[in-house]
Amino acid sequence: MAKKKGNSLEDLGSMVFSTGNSGFQGFDEEEEQEELSPEDQLLEVHLEKKGRGGKTAVIVKGFEGSEEALKDLAKGLKSHCATGGSVKDWEIIIQGDLRQKVLDYLQKQGYKTKRVGA
Repeated sequence: MAKKKGNSLEDLGSMVFSTGNSGFQGFDEEEEQEELSPEDQLLEVHLEKKGRGGKTAVIVKGFEGSEEALKDLAKGLKSHCATGGSVKDWEIIIQGDLRQKVLDYLQKQGYKTKRVGA
């Protein structure tokens, strides 16, 4: 015997639907993250060779700020170095062994930098 389709509210049982609330409770407007000036940040510049199919990459770690500011910095770095790259897990990845160019650009922008590794 086929199941009967429920067409009334009573057929829904104890489920309750509400459309009267215009927003989520417990969540305020998105908070603005306080931006640190470049002079107050120490960025570590790493050279990584492992796990990249034998290719080298420069990893910039330690950025504090909004995701948009991080992406803007990465875009400027990629443009300055004339190479590809990406942003992943709050790290900027620049293709190739371009540590000195990356360090020069970051220092020119006012960031404190630290060269990590050989």
